[in-house]
Amino acid sequence: METVYDWYKDLMDNKSDPRVNDWPMMSSPWPTLAACLCYAFCAIKLGPTLMANRKPFELRNVLVVYNFAQTVFSAWIFYEYLMSGWLGHYDIRCQLVDYSRHPRAMRMANTCWWYYFSKFTEFFDTLFFVLRKKNEHVSTLHVIHHGIMPMSVWFGVKFAPGGHSTFFALLNTFVHIVMYFYYMVSAMGPKYQKYIWWKKYLTAFQMVQFVLIFSHQLQVLFRPSCQYPRPFVYWIAMHGFLFLFLFSDFYKARYNKADRKAKANNGLCMVVMNENGISLNGKNGYKQEVASEVPNSYTSSAADAFVRRRPVS
Repeated sequence: METVYDWYKDLMDNKSDPRVNDWPMMSSPWPTLAACLCYAFCAIKLGPTLMANRKPFELRNVLVVYNFAQTVFSAWIFYEYLMSGWLGHYDIRCQLVDYSRHPRAMRMANTCWWYYFSKFTEFFDTLFFVLRKKNEHVSTLHVIHHGIMPMSVWFGVKFAPGGHSTFFALLNTFVHIVMYFYYMVSAMGPKYQKYIWWKKYLTAFQMVQFVLIFSHQLQVLFRPSCQYPRPFVYWIAMHGFLFLFLFSDFYKARYNKADRKAKANNGLCMVVMNENGISLNGKNGYKQEVASEVPNSYTSSAADAFVRRRPVS
């Protein structure tokens, strides 16, 4: 235990970036770890239990404001990452951390801290799902993604606030601009949801992000002259692989099954008609009539066996 404690003290005191030691939540990893564990417990157990016998909250206006704020916040962080390095000053192939007090280096470190802070504001995504009793959205993917990111980013801010690995944060904040804009429009109601037909492609966009992240990290391994710390390369590349797997699994479960179901529903189905022309196997308050349009490959006599649905008047 003494050996472990000495190693921990040396890591925190001598290996970390002294510029950030006095910044909020940066002196120790334990408050961040506690926050992540508390989040997971509340998301999985406490929140659903407290809401079990309560009516879901109507939070449309709150969601619009929250997602607008997150869109603007993400846009600002993205801008700061560009201006403090990635817009002309950083080399995408290999970029070491500037630990100096130069204004641009300090601006990058400050941006990294705000990116870390944004991982806590994203906890509200889960809170709103729980309050609205949308527990099906609090999936394993959702909890893992939100639960481990603050801790992961804490290590980046503590030991390497800048340089090569901030490319993943740059990409992630850009994706979040698009994502929270989508959520904002979605929360505005059915009138506006026709403008967000691209939901399926948002998930694909996120998966492309993870491919770019681990590709950008691992290419450093083929550059022996690049002295960027390898632990961060492996750590961020692992996150890219993990989230690519989880998001692709979600994509297949959500959209591939939905596509198959849509194709099945679009297929013409047979029904049994009684003497009044009403389907004997109609359901859910609908009566069924002979379809006015059938594929050209079917004869008019066969058309009588195919139907379309309309509400009962």
